[in-house]
Amino acid sequence: MATLLSASSQQAPTERLRQAEEYGKGNNLDQTIAIYKSVLAEVSDNEETLREKELALTRLGEVYRDLKLPQELADMIRSSRLFMSSIAKAKTAKLIRTLVDFFSDIPNCLPLQIDVCKESIEWCVQEKRIFLKQSLETRLVALYLENKMYHESLNLTAQLLKELKRLDDKMMLVEVQLLESRVCHALRNFPKARAALTSARTSANAIYCPPLLQAALDMQSGILHAEEKDYKTAYSYFFETFEGFSSQEDAKAVLALKYMLLCKIMLNLTEDVHSIIGGKVALRYAGSEIEAMKTVANAHQNRDLQEFETALATYTEELNNDPIIRSQLAALYDTLLEQNLVRIIEPFSRVEISHIAGMVKLPTQQVEAKLSQMILDKAFHGILDQGAGCLIIFDEPEEDKTYESAIETLKQVDKVVSSLYQKTIESWKT
Repeated sequence: MATLLSASSQQAPTERLRQAEEYGKGNNLDQTIAIYKSVLAEVSDNEETLREKELALTRLGEVYRDLKLPQELADMIRSSRLFMSSIAKAKTAKLIRTLVDFFSDIPNCLPLQIDVCKESIEWCVQEKRIFLKQSLETRLVALYLENKMYHESLNLTAQLLKELKRLDDKMMLVEVQLLESRVCHALRNFPKARAALTSARTSANAIYCPPLLQAALDMQSGILHAEEKDYKTAYSYFFETFEGFSSQEDAKAVLALKYMLLCKIMLNLTEDVHSIIGGKVALRYAGSEIEAMKTVANAHQNRDLQEFETALATYTEELNNDPIIRSQLAALYDTLLEQNLVRIIEPFSRVEISHIAGMVKLPTQQVEAKLSQMILDKAFHGILDQGAGCLIIFDEPEEDKTYESAIETLKQVDKVVSSLYQKTIESWKT
């Protein structure tokens, strides 16, 4: 049951609502919906009736959410605005936010949720409900981000930040600045993402920051540090995030745990991965998500490309759907491929590219492109003979230290000359 009910339904539900609940328990949902609709259709200013309609609205929204009926939920929100105009503004704000959030549990309805949110914002403007408008606009920024509408998200964020700074609403300011950081990160604008996150943390320091919001800030900090390959710092942030979400029984705790394991894999500390998974707190979140990270850790420990590819193919949803994990694992796969290629070519001075491709079980063209990149990156010294389809490997050239020695000698001569010059100046003065 939504949080709204716990606040607004202190009194027992009326006979009609109790009857609707009974029908719902008996899976007679048509009757349940009909009763709730009949309650909402009543026209009355009676306080008892308004409270009953408030409960009926929320419960009908829950029924539509559970039945995965987004269009019916959207129509209900649109038709209930006249009723919402007749109740207290605080209750209206809570009702609308709760009903809009119901869409999150219904798959494949993001565009409809965006439309409903926009319509609700327009209604707020007409009714001059500024704080509810800003709350819904913040929600709309998050929906734009989820729908990959980054430019719309940034435009709305810029407008919101101006209003919130003027009103000095720190709590919502933190949320919007955090969303701005996430949008900039999605656009790969890391300097702007870091700047927005720093602003969010500064604003958060001036107020009491709820645990879930603090955990979200730590999560974003960890993600940005992971992008900079600073996995040790990223791990500490993800650990704080995991503790924050776990203490609030939030579903995002699993994601934080996955990121913790990812950092350990990237740091080549596979033993730590197994000890974390076997820990008392992590055992609560055991499942395919954690199993996927465990399989990747084992493949990395064994330096086995085939095992790594099998893990990516087996756990596609768990590993490839998350852009953070996908980008980091792509870098890890690249490193693993380089290590395997270096190990294979080490005994040879000349070797066919097709033989190397057969050893790593990858297409010859892909292996040739990778070897070319490694030569340019000076991972080893050699050339590709494309006519013969061979790789020719040279011995590591000995480093000529003459230049360095000459520079060091000149530095010492400079010190001696400077010292003598200083002594000569002092002798003249005396």
